[in-house]
Amino acid sequence: MTSEAITAGAGAAEPLPARAPAGAADASGHPVPPRDLLRLPKAHLHLHLEGSMRPATLAGLARRPGVPVPDMEAYDSFSEFGLRYDDAVSLIRSEDDLRRVVREVVEDAAADGAVWLEPAVNPVRYGQLFGRGSAYVLDLLLDEALGAAERAGIGCGLLVTALRHQDPREAVDLARLAATRAQGGVVGFGLAADESLHPPEPFAEAFALARAAGLIAAPHAGELAGPESVRGALDALGAQRVQHGVRAVEDAALVTRLAAEGVTLDVCPTSNFRLGVVDSVAAHPLPRLLDAGVRCTLAADDSLLFGSGLLDEYASARTVLGLSDDALAQVARSSLEASGAPEETVRAGVAGVATWLTEGPG
Repeated sequence: MTSEAITAGAGAAEPLPARAPAGAADASGHPVPPRDLLRLPKAHLHLHLEGSMRPATLAGLARRPGVPVPDMEAYDSFSEFGLRYDDAVSLIRSEDDLRRVVREVVEDAAADGAVWLEPAVNPVRYGQLFGRGSAYVLDLLLDEALGAAERAGIGCGLLVTALRHQDPREAVDLARLAATRAQGGVVGFGLAADESLHPPEPFAEAFALARAAGLIAAPHAGELAGPESVRGALDALGAQRVQHGVRAVEDAALVTRLAAEGVTLDVCPTSNFRLGVVDSVAAHPLPRLLDAGVRCTLAADDSLLFGSGLLDEYASARTVLGLSDDALAQVARSSLEASGAPEETVRAGVAGVATWLTEGPG
């Protein structure tokens, strides 16, 4: 899907009121340094655990069994991207490996100024690998993630994520498992993989179970498939957040619905560019979605494969997409309010966003 197709789907865009000025200056005409994006409180809501592995960790895990370090940039399609992701997953061979990846992902989020994160995890493969079952693995993931977050001084919840190319009955089992940990660190239920091949409707039962347990419904949609994918996520899965969702701009009525219903899109501009959803980061529809009143967050998706972390995405939104600090603060605020974080974490984060704006540049 090219940026031309995206543009054609929703008509000509109006100038974004929240665009940053060409160059801020003080009363004397001297340039004013921009606000420090690291200090902007934010939540990271769209990141996949293994895809957020550090490159050095990938290399270290490969070195141990003496296999070549996988080239994480060797993909020209989503199917090849999936193979590279599987290469990374295959190097996690022990509980200590898995704990290391979780711990480092939490630490990296904190280093980017996140006060909360929700890594997407699927415990099924590791349950089979360790011979201990999915529940054991999920508890391991929770133990390491929550412990690492506490040490880093931030918060963390897990987004248990089913895979669309697996039997929907597996998703039902995962939803039941996630529901049992709804008060213990699991905050949402997701659905990943290629939505152009696997529509959302067969997963309705799993999401109904998750929502009944109070979990946030946050499936992928509107990335490799168009508005019908987003609409299906809303109607069949009860999506409260949509991971990606950017192709909603091809349908003006759908954009209006997203804004009216307060659905949040967890947007990843670099990912969308690298996988061909848009022609360039500069062509990304994020500014238009914000201008239309759609709540959006910024996220990295898979920093290992795309080379861009959470802080990089905020910096790119400022420098490439031209978002003003007010708009970036709005995105950060939305990320906190749409998260599964405790109310006190959300309140403190939102207050911190207001402070960030009030303190001014520099």
